[in-house]
Amino acid sequence: MKGVIPLDSKIDRRIKDMAVKAAELALDKKASNVVVLDLKGLSTIADYFVICSGENRAQIRAIAESIDEHFSGEKIQPIGKEGMDTARWVLMDYGDMVVHIFDEETRTFYNLDKFWMDAKRISVN
Repeated sequence: MKGVIPLDSKIDRRIKDMAVKAAELALDKKASNVVVLDLKGLSTIADYFVICSGENRAQIRAIAESIDEHFSGEKIQPIGKEGMDTARWVLMDYGDMVVHIFDEETRTFYNLDKFWMDAKRISVN
């Protein structure tokens, strides 16, 4: 049918929009080095990763809480959320989109940016 957008395209667009929104929320909380990676075709873990850094535990928690509050308001709950206690690496799993919020030392150690260097980078305003 002409002009009909396939369901898969609509779902992918929604997930991509979620990833970009998560990145924008992180930027609103002054996260640094914010990256959105398109992992489609590279991983079965997720279609998108949002990776960012916070300067300290309080900021990392604030970034995670902002993202959680926004999506909860949209009736979207994470499948899992880990790391809030130590706030060195907070992982928020929304299924096809995963948010990683690191302190600089932990981000450097795990170096997800380099590990997924073949992934397409999505622009965030």
